[in-house]
Amino acid sequence: MDATDEMCLLVDSEMLVRLMQRTGTGSKVTVRELAEAAGVHPSTIGFLRTGTQRSAPRHIAQAIANRLGVDFLVLWAPVGRSVPAPEEEAVAV
Repeated sequence: MDATDEMCLLVDSEMLVRLMQRTGTGSKVTVRELAEAAGVHPSTIGFLRTGTQRSAPRHIAQAIANRLGVDFLVLWAPVGRSVPAPEEEAVAV
């Protein structure tokens, strides 16, 4: 498994919503804009916002953090020995 396949846990879905309202540059980003920047379907961003989906592969998580203008660890925790993977239904990414 390489670093891009590593799963990451979204720390706080409400924080994701707040950061979308005011990114690191002070501007707002829409669900569609964030999805495009991350290379995912808009429903994936919607699922992350509502907490239905709580994890994403590292490359998607990094793209989301980059577009929002925040440090990766502000929103995400790499899943591993200290951060267990969430138990959730499979959601297409």
